[in-house]
Amino acid sequence: MQNEQTARSSIKKVVIAGGGTAGWVAAMALSKQFGELLDITLVESEEIGTVGVGESTVPPIVAFHKLLGIDEREFMRECAATFKVAIWFENFGKLGSWYLHPFGRYGQPTWTAEFYHYWLHARSQGHKVPLGEYCYEWLAAVKGRFALREDPRVNYAYHFDAALYARFMRKHAEKRGVKRLEGKIKHVRTRSDNGFVESLELEDGRVIEGDFFVDCTGFRALLIEGALKTGYEDWSNYLPCDTAVAFQTVLDKDAQPYTGCYAHTAGWRWNIPVQHRVGNGVVFCSRHMSADEARHLLVTESGGQVVKEPWLVRIKAGRRLKTWNKNVLAIGLAAGFIEPLESTSIHLITTGVARLLKLFPFDGVAQPTIDYYNELSQYEIERIRDFVCMHYYYNQRDDSPFWKECREIQIPDSLRQRVDLFRQGGHAYSKDGELMTVDSWVSVMMGQDIEPQTYHHFARLGDRELKDFMRKYHAKVAETVNALPRHADFVRQYCAASSESWNFGK
Repeated sequence: MQNEQTARSSIKKVVIAGGGTAGWVAAMALSKQFGELLDITLVESEEIGTVGVGESTVPPIVAFHKLLGIDEREFMRECAATFKVAIWFENFGKLGSWYLHPFGRYGQPTWTAEFYHYWLHARSQGHKVPLGEYCYEWLAAVKGRFALREDPRVNYAYHFDAALYARFMRKHAEKRGVKRLEGKIKHVRTRSDNGFVESLELEDGRVIEGDFFVDCTGFRALLIEGALKTGYEDWSNYLPCDTAVAFQTVLDKDAQPYTGCYAHTAGWRWNIPVQHRVGNGVVFCSRHMSADEARHLLVTESGGQVVKEPWLVRIKAGRRLKTWNKNVLAIGLAAGFIEPLESTSIHLITTGVARLLKLFPFDGVAQPTIDYYNELSQYEIERIRDFVCMHYYYNQRDDSPFWKECREIQIPDSLRQRVDLFRQGGHAYSKDGELMTVDSWVSVMMGQDIEPQTYHHFARLGDRELKDFMRKYHAKVAETVNALPRHADFVRQYCAASSESWNFGK
């Protein structure tokens, strides 16, 4: 009875452990949505650095910002942001290959069949136009063009400076009453009766009490793991890269509206342009490449004047067994990690926060709420794991032991079932709770040379009408994209970063 009574006491005081993107996004969202209902304190230390390599996002962040009432131009100016309509993949299927994962739809689907079925049928009849040319975002990425527009809408996400983003969120959270405390966490105190966290003890002796705690302490996971011993499911058997080296260079050419991902002999390299610099990094498997080799590859391949020297980040793909345990909820790296190949790290922060907003335990922590939150979180991150794993397992490279080893991965059954369904009958799907759309799955499966043996027979009806429709739709996409301004020109006109942001970024 005592445990139940303690668990169901009302929640008034929220303590967020850790800052960075995860901490300040959580603080901003809670203060924006719940205002005076909660007393929110964030504890962080300037001496503890953040991973700081997550600068690329996916389209749901646009809606999340609208939920928080963020002015897009202000955000983009202060965070030196650019637009992003796709992810470019090179050398992942085989050497010399490339493909795009665009953020839009291919063509115009029907209720019975997605557009790619019609394209597959047309291709079997000798049609030569690439599938991507029926997607506004695909062609905008190839041509380096962008503008905000509707009908047709060009879907987009952002590239931004992660340090500036955390500062931006902090500014708005503090305006709404969030209290920031500077200090290092020395000890996490738990209750003897039910194991709930009751306070954080800082190195200077201060004790921060709370009713509910949000763990944003990164890989250290001081509360969810350090205090509560929640457990971690290691996914290195699916995602073999365990280390990253990152550095920043001066932007020496116009920023393109896509994230660049370039496979190398032991992993891959990223290129993320913001307004004042370029974020560069190498993700690799330490069994196949040393840190010194990775640094050399990164500097050699990236080029450009160095803004910040390379730094090393050890990574471990996986998920916390419970994202929410007792009165502690983990957000960001404390909850789990999928390498940045599909730019999902910040997305998992925002969806974790959005889920908390919907299920916030004002009347006290209850196990059914915890279980439901964890169920949703697990499903989401496992589907993202499958999507990223697909880039490794389904390759045809024979130039290095790493890529050959990737083809021996025992992939999750959920991924194998999905790929087999597409390969056998051309069927792709996306369920509620999944980030990736049908078109996203099709983009990467076909990009990795996973070819369907057949397609929906409905596409075979009316060849003459189909040919005419595809010709007109292709012309419409080309006409629309060609009329867009160059991406760099639109950014300069719409949201040129202030000199304060540039100097901070350096």
